[in-house]
Amino acid sequence: MSGDGVYRRGFRFLRTRRRVVARLAAWSVLESGQTFLTGYALARAVDAGFLAGRATVGLGWLGAAAVAVVAGAYGTGRVYAAVAALVEPLRDRLVRDVVDRGVRDADRGALSRLTQQVEIARDTFAGVVMVSRSFVFTAAGALVGLFSLAPLLLLVVGPPLAAGVALFALTLRPLTRRQEAFLVADEELASQLGAVCPGLRDITAAGAEEQVAAAVRERIGAEQRAACALARWGVLRVVALTVGGQLPIVLLLATAPWLLAHGVTAGALVGALAYVGQSLLPALQNLIHGLGTSGSRLAVVLRRLSPDTPSADTPGTSEPSLTFPSVPAPAPTPPTPGSAPPAAVTLSHVTFAYGPASEPVIADLDLTVPQGTHLAIVGPSGIGKSTLTALMAGLLEPTGGRVRVRRAPGARPGEHHRVLIPQEAYVYTGTLAENLGHLRPDPVPEAELLAAADAVGLTALLERLGGPTAEVVPATLSAGERQLIALARAHLAYTPLVLLDEATCHLDPAAEARAERAFARRGGTLVVVAHRVSSALRADRVLVMDGRRTAYGSHAELLDRSPLYRDLVGAWSGASQPSLALGDPDGVDAVAGPGLPGDGRHVVAYGPVGQMEAAGDLRDGGPVGGE
Repeated sequence: MSGDGVYRRGFRFLRTRRRVVARLAAWSVLESGQTFLTGYALARAVDAGFLAGRATVGLGWLGAAAVAVVAGAYGTGRVYAAVAALVEPLRDRLVRDVVDRGVRDADRGALSRLTQQVEIARDTFAGVVMVSRSFVFTAAGALVGLFSLAPLLLLVVGPPLAAGVALFALTLRPLTRRQEAFLVADEELASQLGAVCPGLRDITAAGAEEQVAAAVRERIGAEQRAACALARWGVLRVVALTVGGQLPIVLLLATAPWLLAHGVTAGALVGALAYVGQSLLPALQNLIHGLGTSGSRLAVVLRRLSPDTPSADTPGTSEPSLTFPSVPAPAPTPPTPGSAPPAAVTLSHVTFAYGPASEPVIADLDLTVPQGTHLAIVGPSGIGKSTLTALMAGLLEPTGGRVRVRRAPGARPGEHHRVLIPQEAYVYTGTLAENLGHLRPDPVPEAELLAAADAVGLTALLERLGGPTAEVVPATLSAGERQLIALARAHLAYTPLVLLDEATCHLDPAAEARAERAFARRGGTLVVVAHRVSSALRADRVLVMDGRRTAYGSHAELLDRSPLYRDLVGAWSGASQPSLALGDPDGVDAVAGPGLPGDGRHVVAYGPVGQMEAAGDLRDGGPVGGE
């Protein structure tokens, strides 16, 4: 709803309560009598009393002003009752609209609107009515008093007062827009932080610190820009107050000789100063600060509460999100017979380095992964395999080039369409069903949970723990058991692209083969960082990474034309000793032969992507990273 719509609805609301408005005006007139006598009684006390040598008359006029103060206080009390009669029906109407909208549209923001935004609207509406009414009747009482004392006084006070009010009126719409932009930026930042703070462990486990920090910095920058724009327009409020409230005092003092020479009495001049300093200036100050802040906020909140304003859940609007897991996406459309399948992932001249002065980990890489492909990535330790999967997952931004991931047909903007399972699988305290269904928006049926568990080889662990409703304590699980849970979680996800970065390194070869076959039957595109020759043999295509030199093809093709691949296959096949020395304090299962360079160190995913951890630092059997 536009600002004009809010104003029209406000006028209609007031018209339907004409009697309450009339009662409010009547009590305000009584209150304005105090304003009138504040200056007029003072002027008469000076001219007809003290300057004329009649102190009794002067005291009498001052007494009349005191009586007016008492009458004005009584009127003010009745004003509050009339304002309540206006405000409470507005609150009831807003509550009714919010509840109707929440039930009709299943609006998830209804609770916030009902408990917070409605109360903001109620309080700010009362404040706007009070300051607007006060200024109108105070200004009327003061201007009538100035005219009664000497019409010339209006020539001095009237023009700057009118200019100040006009300047303030011109800033109302821009201030409302800036205020709304600031509130929106503040809400988006709060929503962003609300997603980040509970998920700090997930973010660390996925190595997404830099990406999340960049997103939060962008929200903070947007709020800062909105605040600066609001502050710049706020300067004009100060100018309006100076022109309309303080300039008349200066003009009265500067023109005092001329006024006295043209018949204005000393008492009238004192009364005029009292009108401006004691009545007009405070009333204008309250109007500018009250209506300028509360009024713009009220317009924004009423626009948010309007029944025809789209909610965050309405299609076409966006809601900030930092969740890396996927949400439902339609199954990929099968390719037309005889045509090449579409690319699931495309890397075009991709380069990535961890710092401006660092040697690129990946340099000018071109790669196309067709939809439905099973790709294995192999290469020496530390060559950039985890970095490549992080780039495909969107956790890292390339230094140069572009990474494009195909969106599933029919997927809406904001839906996630890829999932990354890192080497150090993340499992949190909760039920097994909650852990397995973490990447699904709704609870997963038990039959589907059991089927996924059977597919990846989790059934034995599931039965040992006591079924899907059993509580999971991560510290009591081995690294391989945590990996099985993470694999089942990814298997249940709707994402068409699954990235396994050493996600089976703690499983034996048979369990690893079973899990990879499960993902092949599941459909979609599978990218695996392989650490056994069997993983490469099961893949449709293999990418060999060797710094700036890469090779891409089937297992047989690479055996013919890639010396590095032949060396890796020979090392994998030559022995089954563990990659670390026997008695490795990490308890890592046998994953490679002795010929693989750098086997003594492992890339882990609870630190920055690519960070190397020495043996003994994995702390299997305890919470990841000591948390």
